[in-house]
Amino acid sequence: MRVTNKHWVFLMVFAVLFVTGITGAVTAAEKTRDQIDDKYKWDLSDIYPDWEAWEADFVVLDKVMDDYIALQGKLNQSSDNLARAFELSDELDRILYKVYRYPGLARALDMRDDEVSGRFQKVQIWLAKFSTATAWFEPEMLAIQWETMETWLNENKRLAPYRFGIEDSYRQQEHVLDENSERLLSYYLPLRRSPRAAYNELSTSDIKYPDVVLGEADTLTMTPGQYRFVLATNRNQADRGKAFEAYYGAYAANANTYAALYNGVLQRDWATAQARNYNSCLESYLHGNNVPVAVYENLIAAVRDGVAPLQKYYALRKKILGLEEYHGYDGSIPIVDFERTYEYDEVIDWILDAVKPLGDEYQKNIRRVLENRWVDVYETAGKATGAFSGNVYGVHPYILMNYNKTLDNVFTLAHEAGHAVHSMLSDQYQPKATSSYTLFVAEVASTMNEALLLDFMLERARDPIERVALLQQAIDNIEGTFYAQVMFADYELQAHRLVEQGQPVTATALTEIYTNLLKEHHGEVYTFDELYGSTWARISHFYDVPFYVYKYATSYAASAKLFRDITSDDKEIADPALDRFLTLLKSGGNDYPVEQLKKAGVDLTKPEAIQGVMAQLDDLVTRLETEMAKL
Repeated sequence: MRVTNKHWVFLMVFAVLFVTGITGAVTAAEKTRDQIDDKYKWDLSDIYPDWEAWEADFVVLDKVMDDYIALQGKLNQSSDNLARAFELSDELDRILYKVYRYPGLARALDMRDDEVSGRFQKVQIWLAKFSTATAWFEPEMLAIQWETMETWLNENKRLAPYRFGIEDSYRQQEHVLDENSERLLSYYLPLRRSPRAAYNELSTSDIKYPDVVLGEADTLTMTPGQYRFVLATNRNQADRGKAFEAYYGAYAANANTYAALYNGVLQRDWATAQARNYNSCLESYLHGNNVPVAVYENLIAAVRDGVAPLQKYYALRKKILGLEEYHGYDGSIPIVDFERTYEYDEVIDWILDAVKPLGDEYQKNIRRVLENRWVDVYETAGKATGAFSGNVYGVHPYILMNYNKTLDNVFTLAHEAGHAVHSMLSDQYQPKATSSYTLFVAEVASTMNEALLLDFMLERARDPIERVALLQQAIDNIEGTFYAQVMFADYELQAHRLVEQGQPVTATALTEIYTNLLKEHHGEVYTFDELYGSTWARISHFYDVPFYVYKYATSYAASAKLFRDITSDDKEIADPALDRFLTLLKSGGNDYPVEQLKKAGVDLTKPEAIQGVMAQLDDLVTRLETEMAKL
């Protein structure tokens, strides 16, 4: 049901999509929620005043769903029947955003609350039931001859908001099955999620992270949080090496089980691709947004040819840190000691000043996001880790933070605020049917905010050590958001091709693919550790959302190009670029994402759009060398 339930999919994965990693020790929260000022906490009453109101909307959902299903067999009778079906779909969508988000956000505040988790599962069960009950819609609509549909679209104004979605469904018609086949596939929806569910249990409930003795008497359980904390703070390379061996050893010890689970993902994807008449898993995943396979392949090829600035950075780090050998676990340690903390309220003012180049409307929206209890700021016991932005259509976006006053958190806040404003502008300027933007463009506004904030902070920083820390922050962001994601994308493509070619999927085969990619990206400056070949086992995106991670890189490339144009000293370049950027944010999902970016001035089918990121990284590394020379 591509036309009517594409937003359901967006809802189901929101906790994965807008996550930016926050490193830090696993420690007890400093305060309970009751001890935190309300202005730093979400006000979920903007969605529902209480759980009774939430429950009441399930009654409404069932009523609207009955009205929707009552139109089965009647779509071809008139354009008004078709319009009515779409309008009912919009009404369902509006309610579902609230019904899904309310327990989802409440659960994020305390993952230990079984009652809220049960309510969240209730929504998921309802969504699965709805998917099965409405499998008839798209096959029935597509049974209407295009000539008739085109006439209806031209004559019935009620269909205008749905034109793009309808035309897109006809574009994909060859991949839509008959009603019985679509219903049959819908029964497998819970089964499709089984590899992901098993991966999550293995990686959280059942995995055994070992204890490690670091230094003279420090014993730590090497959980993901502790591992990141050690790599980012412990200046003893031997300790970092011990932490690495313990942490990755836990995944390597379960490599065969992880490989079996990932094989389930790969086989599922290939079975679905074949059932829907696609030539490959990649084509299956890209076709929904009409993304040419050439965009994916161009991205991988351009990055493979553009790793020199990254390797230059590694060589500089090795020199600055005074290491005889440079390992993967040396990549997170700061090259200078910088312990300044940043108060949340102060950072809000900086972000507001930093985004001035994006105009008054954008700046006012940022202020609304940051000053109206739309951000849950501080860590508390049981709260979900990391950060995300989740939109509630018809209400407003919510941002989850675990703000710990670090420089990383400063940029994370700016990042998530970009997502929030993107959602606000899309909702404001688009009808419901085209208000949800695709994941392909989701990181443009967020990374634009980060780039502007970096410029702002570099301009005002007088401490040379802070300038070095800022430059490292920017470089590490490119490494993580762009280079690492493209390497992940390359791995996913090669792994899926194993099943397409009838090759065995084993831990050894997957490790070999990942090892070769690591060596290509990191070059000779790295001393390679074999355990890093098992990294594929711990990347949750591979199990949760296949062929998603490349979108971080495409968004980043687009954002980098737009940033250069918007901040140009030439107003004939800057002013039109700003208009195109804001138009992109306001366009929601009213066109295919590659076309949206072309309108914004970025053509991702061409290597030049990708090569700009390499040039940006090379410039930042050169500036870092200059700043280090001053020290």
